[in-house]
Amino acid sequence: MIRRPSGHPVGPVGPVSPVSPVSPVTNVPRASGVIAVAVFEGTAAMTAVSLTARAVSGAALIGGVICAAAACGSGTPQSAQPQVRAPWQEPASYSYTLQSSEGERSLLGTFRISVRDGAVVESVGLDGMGRRAVESAPDAVPTIGELVEELEQARRDDADTADAEYAPDGHPVRITLDWERNAVDDEARYVISAYERTAG
Repeated sequence: MIRRPSGHPVGPVGPVSPVSPVSPVTNVPRASGVIAVAVFEGTAAMTAVSLTARAVSGAALIGGVICAAAACGSGTPQSAQPQVRAPWQEPASYSYTLQSSEGERSLLGTFRISVRDGAVVESVGLDGMGRRAVESAPDAVPTIGELVEELEQARRDDADTADAEYAPDGHPVRITLDWERNAVDDEARYVISAYERTAG
C-alpha cells in the first residue's frame, strides 16, 4: 500500500509496460549537416549528424571556388576590356594613295605617293586637282607620318574635330580635321588607301 503525502491510501500500482527500445536512425547522409529526429511510442530519439572539421573545410573551399566561377549567381557579366590599338611604326619605305579634300588648301586632289627613307621621293597626281597640286607645290605632298603629326597637333590645339580611323596594322585610313566649328574652309579630310611597304 502506497500513501500520498496527505495520508490517504491509494490503490496498488499495476505492472508498468516496458518501453520499447528506440530503433537507431539509419541511412542519414553524413554530408547532410541536418538534425534527424525519430519518435517511437512517445519517446523521442534525436541524432545529430555533424560534419567533421575536414569535411567542413573542404565544402567551404569547393563552395568558394564555385561561387567565384559563377560570380555568386549575380548574373552580371564582366566588363569587357577595351581593345588597345598598338602604336603604328612608320616604315622607312612605302607607297600609298591619298585623297585630300575639304577646305581651301593647296593640297587637294588624289595622289599616288612613294616614300623612301622617310621622305617623299615621288608623287603623281591622279586627277586634275592632284596634278595641279604636284606642279605648283610638290613639297606639300605629305608622308603618312606627317599626316599623323598634323592630327596630333590638331588634338593638342583642341580642334573641334580631330578624328581618325585605323587599319588593323595601326596605320590611319581616314583623318578628319576641323579646327573651328563655325569657321569657313579650315577643314581637312584625308583618305589613305592602297598602302604597301616597299623595299628601301
